[in-house]
Amino acid sequence: MTVGQVRGFILRELDLFRDLSDAEIDAIGAAAPMRTIAAGQVLYSPGRPTEVLFILKGGRVRLYTIGADGRTLTTAIVEPGQLFGEMVPLGQSLTDTYAETIDPSVVCLMSRTDVDRLLLSDPRIAARIAEILGRRVAELETRLSDTVLKTAPDRIASTLTRLADRDGASIRLTHEQLADLVGTTRETVTKVLGELAARGLVQQKRGRIIVTSRNGVGHLATHGGLNPITGGSHS
Repeated sequence: MTVGQVRGFILRELDLFRDLSDAEIDAIGAAAPMRTIAAGQVLYSPGRPTEVLFILKGGRVRLYTIGADGRTLTTAIVEPGQLFGEMVPLGQSLTDTYAETIDPSVVCLMSRTDVDRLLLSDPRIAARIAEILGRRVAELETRLSDTVLKTAPDRIASTLTRLADRDGASIRLTHEQLADLVGTTRETVTKVLGELAARGLVQQKRGRIIVTSRNGVGHLATHGGLNPITGGSHS
């Protein structure tokens, strides 16, 4: 089995390529170098920009920016089967954005030439890429609206509801990672999760938050009702 066929075998598991023939998958595999990367590694940074598309096969990747005050803000958590990178034809940009692995991850890399030749030229793949990017834009719009209109406790409840809808009841995030995603402090997240746990709506495990009542957390996200956080936290 050639290297390209091995990569193709791995790529077949991704929904993005579900209708492709073996030959088409192998062609993409031959053009997509694959890397296995340890957790906590920076894949992309503004200081070393390059036009490349990443296809995440396994693990999770955090996209984040760093503010003038040194605080980080997570803009997205990329899951297996999703795309990210600096690729203008796809409307993908990592301007001022870092990409860092949360877990040990497997990524495939594609150049702009290969993206044009192998992905955008195929209407099946192009339509799925548009769907993936459309969902990401919708999520960013929701988060922006939450940032403007909701308090930090309500944003936490809203984010937990969206993640539970997308990923299931068990959410693999630490308090600090959730704080970066919501745009608040770890202390605020800890207090809010403690209140939600006291109400029987979530359970806290090491590195995980289990939403035991999606409806209960969703009601608080929509209607409020969590205690305001005061003293040392930003909204």
